[in-house]
Amino acid sequence: MNENLFAPFSAPTILNQPATIPIILLPTLLVLTSKHPINNRLTTIQQNLTQFTLKQMMKTHNAKGQTWSLMLMSLITFIAMTNLLGLLPYSFTPTTQLSMNLAMAIPLWTGTVVVGLRFKTKNSLAHLLPQGTPTPLIPMLVAIETISLLIQPVALAVRLTANITAGHLLIHLSGNAVLALSTINPSMTLLISTLLVLLTVLEIAVALIQAYVFTLLISLYLRNNT
Repeated sequence: MNENLFAPFSAPTILNQPATIPIILLPTLLVLTSKHPINNRLTTIQQNLTQFTLKQMMKTHNAKGQTWSLMLMSLITFIAMTNLLGLLPYSFTPTTQLSMNLAMAIPLWTGTVVVGLRFKTKNSLAHLLPQGTPTPLIPMLVAIETISLLIQPVALAVRLTANITAGHLLIHLSGNAVLALSTINPSMTLLISTLLVLLTVLEIAVALIQAYVFTLLISLYLRNNT
């Protein structure tokens, strides 16, 4: 089998036109809204989950940090919906693209740093130099802390990309193994099919957890700077 393992991660096209933007906008259509005085069950569940998640993220923030609540909830909803849509057959997962994850991580991280430098300048700069540092080590430690600070958005993007890509590759390889062994070894096919179902359930959990972790880390950076 000469199929390219990374073919499912290439950007899709429709009539030779890139289809990435419509796919990215698709999750917004899945967010339920209701104009009726009484919500249905799905809308109620969605609102309860949103309120619970928002409460967990915002309970450690002050009033200034809580102004980011709408942005953070939009972010976690978008990432979760996009990750889950990528599990459907013949679909595309934008969060497997490092460029897109960097496009989400860098502006948000930059915003938290700018907020810190504007409202807590001394505390933000103090993080670059641990207290009690010997004078000869000050330049080296400032350089190390600066590099570690600049790596934060890259680590955010790489973590999300690696986790989503690894799960998709495992499902892809398991599916190929089921097809290859279906006419050779039925018992092994049944075993791998069971493993494939378990991997799919695990990947659903990973899709939701990674959306929460990505947003939670942005929230922690914001809390440290407000």
